[in-house]
Amino acid sequence: MFMGVDHVGVAVKNLDEALSVYLDVLGFKLLGVYVLAERKVRVAFLSTGGETRIELLEPVGSDSPVAKFLENRGEGIHHIAVKVDNIERALEEFKRKGVMLVDEKPRIGAEGKKIAFVHPKSTKGVLLELVME
Repeated sequence: MFMGVDHVGVAVKNLDEALSVYLDVLGFKLLGVYVLAERKVRVAFLSTGGETRIELLEPVGSDSPVAKFLENRGEGIHHIAVKVDNIERALEEFKRKGVMLVDEKPRIGAEGKKIAFVHPKSTKGVLLELVME
């Protein structure tokens, strides 16, 4: 089912300021910037030089889920995304095991991939994102 870590999501107040740190100071490479209007978030994917990437998330509007996260917890790690070979099967298996899901069905994420989130109450406080190419 799991095929490795796809990316680590980091919530930031200002994407442009965060990019200057991650690109200019840390030396990561920008892969792309996307606006997800329906999720009220602007994201940037960065290459770390290995297989795991960084996703920076900036809220677009005060009612964005990322804005609520920032208000409660401040900037920092928002979620861990893992690659799965079959997202529908993974969700069904989690449901069968009583795992709380944020998304009952997959949706399309920033890069056109199928994604779904597992509720942090079921994963010891970590928001887990499932990603399928």
